[in-house]
Amino acid sequence: EASGVVFGKSADKLFSLSGLFAVYKPKGPTSAGVLNLLKERLLAEAGVQTNGNKRNQVLKIGHGGTLDSAAAGVLVVGIGKGTKMLRTMLAGSKKYTAIGLLGKATDTLDATGKVTEEKPYDQITKGDLENVLQKFTGDIMQVPPLYSALKKDGERLSTLMKRGEAVEAKPARPVRVYSLSLQQFQPPLFTLDVECGGGFYVRSLVSDIGKELSTCATMQELTRTKHGPFTLEEHTLYEDKWTIDEIARSLEHCTSLLPGEPSHKKLKTEHPDETAVSCE
Repeated sequence: EASGVVFGKSADKLFSLSGLFAVYKPKGPTSAGVLNLLKERLLAEAGVQTNGNKRNQVLKIGHGGTLDSAAAGVLVVGIGKGTKMLRTMLAGSKKYTAIGLLGKATDTLDATGKVTEEKPYDQITKGDLENVLQKFTGDIMQVPPLYSALKKDGERLSTLMKRGEAVEAKPARPVRVYSLSLQQFQPPLFTLDVECGGGFYVRSLVSDIGKELSTCATMQELTRTKHGPFTLEEHTLYEDKWTIDEIARSLEHCTSLLPGEPSHKKLKTEHPDETAVSCE
């Protein structure tokens, strides 16, 4: 337990950390898994015993929006009082680079799923793809994927799907796409840069683009390059930098990026009831 235990200097420093910073999430683990690993590293460095069930109450830490297991990139982390700012981050804008594959659809809308459909795509030109992107820019309606972190009766849709339960598609909901551009076209692969608001699924976008082109498409790779003010190049701590001192430095550096209280209000999400909104 935290009470009644005398901590050393590094533990004192760890428990005094407060604010938001960003870590790199590699492809493979879940966002929660990355967060748990980070937490274990920090507690081990501080020499805090992590046996028993109380350990999770010792260090307040959370992340600002799920990245799918198969995705990589910026994961915003709140520590100490910074955990209270995570809801705002969830609603903030994000940038992604996505690689789509024409001619195949999967049940999960990404490369981890089973192929459900195959269609020809040879007729599609770079011009066709660029023209279609205009339809997906601005304020649009989007149906979230069935395999997602959205919940029905308190359980994730993805959990229900994996159990083989019938899951109805959630209704289309308003989402915002600030910018969308085609970076590369090497059929069947195409690369998109997307900047979007909270609650947006890039998997759904790739799938919808395929349908709009009278074929089908699935997302092969996804990298989150920016979340709010945090960028992959400048602010993201890779695993070798997951130390108390590096995080303290990062928190100091990142304080200047964050708006003061009043401007937080502008970032309110249109779906404040869905705190577990995933953004892929």
